[in-house]
Amino acid sequence: MTDPEHPAPADAEGGRLAHSRTPMTGRDPEEPGRTATPLELLFDLTFVVAVGTAASHFAEMFAEDHALEAVGAFVLAMFAISVAWISFSWFSSAFATDDWHYRALTMVQMVGVVVFSLGLPAMFHSIEEGEYLELRAMVLGYVVIRIAMVLQWWRAARESPSFHDVGMRNIRWVVLVQLGWIAIAFTHPTLAVAFVAFAVLGAVELLLPLLAQGRSGGTPWHPHHVAERYSLFAIITLGEGVVGTVASSGDLLGGETGTDWSANAIAVVVAGVGLTFGMWWVYFTTPFGPILARRRGRGYLFGYGHIPLFMGIAGAGAGLHVAGLYLEHHARIGHVAVVLSLAVPVGVYLLMVYLLHTLLLSAGDRFHLLLISLTLAVLVAAALLAAAGVGTAVCLLVVMLAPFVTVVGYETVGHRHQRRMLRDLGAG
Repeated sequence: MTDPEHPAPADAEGGRLAHSRTPMTGRDPEEPGRTATPLELLFDLTFVVAVGTAASHFAEMFAEDHALEAVGAFVLAMFAISVAWISFSWFSSAFATDDWHYRALTMVQMVGVVVFSLGLPAMFHSIEEGEYLELRAMVLGYVVIRIAMVLQWWRAARESPSFHDVGMRNIRWVVLVQLGWIAIAFTHPTLAVAFVAFAVLGAVELLLPLLAQGRSGGTPWHPHHVAERYSLFAIITLGEGVVGTVASSGDLLGGETGTDWSANAIAVVVAGVGLTFGMWWVYFTTPFGPILARRRGRGYLFGYGHIPLFMGIAGAGAGLHVAGLYLEHHARIGHVAVVLSLAVPVGVYLLMVYLLHTLLLSAGDRFHLLLISLTLAVLVAAALLAAAGVGTAVCLLVVMLAPFVTVVGYETVGHRHQRRMLRDLGAG
């Protein structure tokens, strides 16, 4: 088949593949109309499985009254998921060629993500048991992902003379960190030793862009493309809220018959969908693309500052699942803990949105302080209502209102404040 916008080559090149290798010389960071590719969207789908698996096991462990263990395992899983996704996304923004070689290595990374996801249940179980940290399958998948990235960086270093040093530094640091992960996974350290080692290697993972390329400014990444990629991943992660809603309301609606429309069931559906929608609305109030176009030096802050934000989104979906387990009488935790399992990640998410907005624009706003204070007040009110014995469904509906404090504030007053900030930045 031929693409009308990209006609077939002349007869002299008739023997070439449709996606023949092209030099990986770096993309134009100001390329007009740059958007996410079908390959990037396909790659993201493998992370749907990873995020969903982590959230599901977090919910089940939390509901079994292993809160600290659940949080620790969830943070570990989401950190690794986020770093792997971030590494691919920034590289693809700078160097994607979409030839057969690039596609093949992307497929290898997708295999790694699937293997990583298959290792998540064992990791959660090992933390719940409390003896040692089982990371072998997870690390195997993660190493496959990173080895494919090393091969991509090696190609970029060979074919892009101006990025040779950046590419080789990335290769050295990535290989070094992977050796550390392998050492942790296959020596079966105690949980305490494993978490210390994880903290050290995790810090190196976060510092790797600074060590290799300096604040993510050493490669020709495209600001609008990067912003779109993050927004799409945020939407994927928000999908866990829909999954959590279905998990919460399935048995409440009468299981397979789906005919028992109780007040609790209706409240859970409204709260889950409303909360997910409100969180989506809040994320897209900040025009990250124009901001990054003016402030490329804030790329590192934007990129890795999203990790706790993604954790908050996925945690909210898991919290809805916890609520469902509780309402179905499959949980050993109390009423207040159930509400907190949802209110805390929602609060983390909303705080990170405000923090990123403030740091990227280098501009504070007293109106933002009012909005975030009101938001926290709503979340605290939900917890206090739970402590006072108010029903779980009502408390979930109160939590649902938290993101809409920002939505109402932005739609009425905040959008004018933001336009002023953008004009001052020159990105209006």
